[in-house]
Amino acid sequence: MAAAASSTSLKHSQSPTTIPCMRHRSLSATFGVTSLSFRRSEPLYRRFVVLSMDAKPTILVAEKLGEAGVKLLKDFANVDCSYNLSPEELCTKISLCDALIVRSGTKVSREVFESSGGRLKVVGRAGVGIDNVDLAAATEHGCLVVNAPTANTVAAAEHGIALLTAMARNVAQADASVKAGKWQRSKYVGVSLVGKTLAVMGFGKVGTEVARRAKGLGMHVIAHDPYAPADRARAIGVELVSFDEAISSADFISLHMPLTPATSKILNDENFAKMKKGVRIVNVARGGVIDEDALVKALDSGIVAQAALDVFTEEPPPKDNKLVQHENVTATPHLGASTMEAQEGVAIEIAEAVVGALKGELAATAVNAPMVPSEVLIELKPFVSLSEKLGRLAVQLVAGGSGVKSVKVTYASARAPDDLDTRLLRAMITKGLIEPISSVFVNLVNADFTAKQRGLRISEERIVLDGSPESPLEFIQVQIANVESKFASALSDSGEIKVEGRVKDGIPHLTRVGSFEVDVSLEGSIILCRQVDQPGMIGKVGSILGQENVNVSFMSVGRIAPRKQAVMAIGVDEEPSKESLKRIGEISAIEDFVYLNL
Repeated sequence: MAAAASSTSLKHSQSPTTIPCMRHRSLSATFGVTSLSFRRSEPLYRRFVVLSMDAKPTILVAEKLGEAGVKLLKDFANVDCSYNLSPEELCTKISLCDALIVRSGTKVSREVFESSGGRLKVVGRAGVGIDNVDLAAATEHGCLVVNAPTANTVAAAEHGIALLTAMARNVAQADASVKAGKWQRSKYVGVSLVGKTLAVMGFGKVGTEVARRAKGLGMHVIAHDPYAPADRARAIGVELVSFDEAISSADFISLHMPLTPATSKILNDENFAKMKKGVRIVNVARGGVIDEDALVKALDSGIVAQAALDVFTEEPPPKDNKLVQHENVTATPHLGASTMEAQEGVAIEIAEAVVGALKGELAATAVNAPMVPSEVLIELKPFVSLSEKLGRLAVQLVAGGSGVKSVKVTYASARAPDDLDTRLLRAMITKGLIEPISSVFVNLVNADFTAKQRGLRISEERIVLDGSPESPLEFIQVQIANVESKFASALSDSGEIKVEGRVKDGIPHLTRVGSFEVDVSLEGSIILCRQVDQPGMIGKVGSILGQENVNVSFMSVGRIAPRKQAVMAIGVDEEPSKESLKRIGEISAIEDFVYLNL
């Protein structure tokens, strides 16, 4: 017997056939599938997947997986363990598989999904990062992608501490010296950890565990993470501080942040210059968060005394890599998760996620969205974009170290509550709030789970308007409570960061910042300026941007009253240089400003 699972409204390429109808409980609960019947004479406009209820699914394990995980898979499915496949071999095999499990060494490209012919339903990444999986292609082909983000937490934290202590006492260098027949006790005098300040950059699961262990070594621990709740940090004796305060006051810096556009090369020449002379750095996160050339210069100049690195921008790094060969660097080959216990834990976690997905259950570790009815997407598309951008804008207004915990979303609509499903919009606001500084991919599947994991409470309120319900929404408002703002005018009268937006002619617009009404398209990026309302301000700012060939797409001024305080919102197509932003800030009538990358 077969179950027909409806997905998109793409016209089927084959002639319709009679399909027996049945209800499948878990698929119905997961994807909204109901009993469907088709007559041979009817045109078939929906793509569907036929699942055999008699034969076991086939799972291809393309990289070595712990035995406990393989056993769990074999209890449910036919398992093909084929390692070291070439891209061509993988594409050939994949058309016979319902699920694929990989680690970091196998590229799951668009060609893999295309070669599957629609059969591949789940890709499981045995680990955290999913850089090697084409998520867009997976979603387009209706394939769920899951990962295993929790099993290696302790292993990564322990490796971070191992590198910290080994670096402080020159263990690797002294070992190599003794094995070379030398006895250089005076050369390898180390430094003590007791009483030293450790800055944990990224206070998620791994960062928290590193902090616990460092406290046990007698270190003073501070941390930077805009999403970490202050009460959770205080509970283990950790103080949350701004990014600049963390790097400038630390004796040791341990990196645990994801690699995102916001964190790429975040430790660069400019930030190394802010550090204490003789600082020591540990990285068990992602290689790309450090500008490796800048780190070599900082090591040569003595700003950085030592570095202990488990990850690199290119892995494996070239043999002549100056950073790896530097005498003050301790290097390991990405061993963060490499303990026997962690490997078994990851194997079990990913096996359970893949089996659950094949059964039709929602996975909390899903990293891409399930299929959404096309008619809903078409109507909500501009509001989906508006929601994410309002989230991104709001979180960038939060001052470092505040800790985002409470967000209120208000929807204004003439539609009845039952006619407006806001789950997708809430998920996109969550995506905008979390993704800029997180490696988590937020979607309709995991948005609420991800927010809960980070202590982020999102409440929703609806304002029912009079008028025609033709448009699903009049405006969306996002408020973040109990935080400090980089831009004081973004605070409402009651003290929350407040941004509001509407869709105009299909384009998302920012229409309110704090108590000020503005009107600027949410395309490109935005500069917000608090100023004294006086003639010539638009011209002065526009002139500075024009001299650098930065194109201004929109400009709007909201004010309390003529000649009083005002907020100018400027949409720009290119990112202005730091010098240009500095010149804008030096205009006498401008009291405060902020650049926001959307």
